[in-house]
Amino acid sequence: MVSYRFLNPYTFQSGVTVSNRVVVPPMTESMSFSDGAVTTDELHYFRIHSRGVGMYITPVANVNALGKGFEGELSVADDHCIPDLARVAQQIHANGTKAVLQIFSAGRMTNSAILRGQQPVSASAVAALRPDAETPRALTDAEVRATIADFGAATRRAIKAGFDGVELHGANTYLLQQFFSPHSNRRTDDWGGTLEKRMAFPLAVIAAAQAAIHEDAQNPFLLGYRFSPEEIEKPGIRIEDTLQLLAKLDTLNLDYLHMSMGNAWRTSLNNHNDPEPLLNKVLVVTHQTPLISVGGIETPEQADKVMAAGATFVALGRENLREPNWVQKVSNHTETTIRYKLAVTDLEELGIPESFFRYLANMERHGANIGFEPSLAKASEDEALNVIFN
Repeated sequence: MVSYRFLNPYTFQSGVTVSNRVVVPPMTESMSFSDGAVTTDELHYFRIHSRGVGMYITPVANVNALGKGFEGELSVADDHCIPDLARVAQQIHANGTKAVLQIFSAGRMTNSAILRGQQPVSASAVAALRPDAETPRALTDAEVRATIADFGAATRRAIKAGFDGVELHGANTYLLQQFFSPHSNRRTDDWGGTLEKRMAFPLAVIAAAQAAIHEDAQNPFLLGYRFSPEEIEKPGIRIEDTLQLLAKLDTLNLDYLHMSMGNAWRTSLNNHNDPEPLLNKVLVVTHQTPLISVGGIETPEQADKVMAAGATFVALGRENLREPNWVQKVSNHTETTIRYKLAVTDLEELGIPESFFRYLANMERHGANIGFEPSLAKASEDEALNVIFN
């Protein structure tokens, strides 16, 4: 009988203990109200999909009004958000799972329509290399410092709402990454220029979150940091830059680092002559900080392989979407019943409402590989919705 590493409990340096090493990573579902308040559909979804795993990281919540990146996004920008966020934490805790709130500012990865007429902001006035991207305005020094304070205030609200931790979203081209990137950060002040100065903003945000935890948390509270290892922009972040950042983060007593990739074994996007997986390179420089690995992990064997390479945790994103009882089925030795495809007949059971299904269908069309079962993949959105919700 196989004994999987990911079923073992773990205690973080902060003192938080999780029942196993399986994590649900933050996945956008766009179910919140326009003001960032949580919906009943969203709470139902959290309750279903946090079953069995050791830790559930919520979809991202913005720390201030200019940080909103898309419609249907959670918010932690104001004290009025605390009661709703408390309901989120309660749903996750009902399954014996630790609840972590991911927090961010979208920076330039938004638009003036989403910001209700406001111009997006970033490290510098450089538009993202994507269709219809708006040119942001550069944050002033005072605004940079105010944004750092907003991350600290968001951490305090997460504590008050009953979460077990926060994850700082420094990945996927959002504001923390924008300050680290030589593409989006062309500043010449204390917040840009050299590699070390481009690290200054994320390091200051970490310090603000740590100060909030030290001052406000009465119980052990997690602090994690998510990062993307590379960019394809020129100039852009290269793996050598990220390894220097991670070496610094490894000294800061973070509870974990979370590597954001679509394939856990991906090699460099920029150096096609290097066959070494980026995961291996990252593990070399993160000696003290646990690492969460994610990307295309579906089967127990695939999860165990990632842990055997040195990752402390394995994250199931799309697979959790399809099979929220994954851990239970592995634990009960009923692995043959694990679902690896999303079927029309499963959507109601999985707590996937019409709005989220339309979002997933759009993602599938753009190559996200959600894993639709063939009959669902062939049906139009309206045809599928008629079967499910009528």
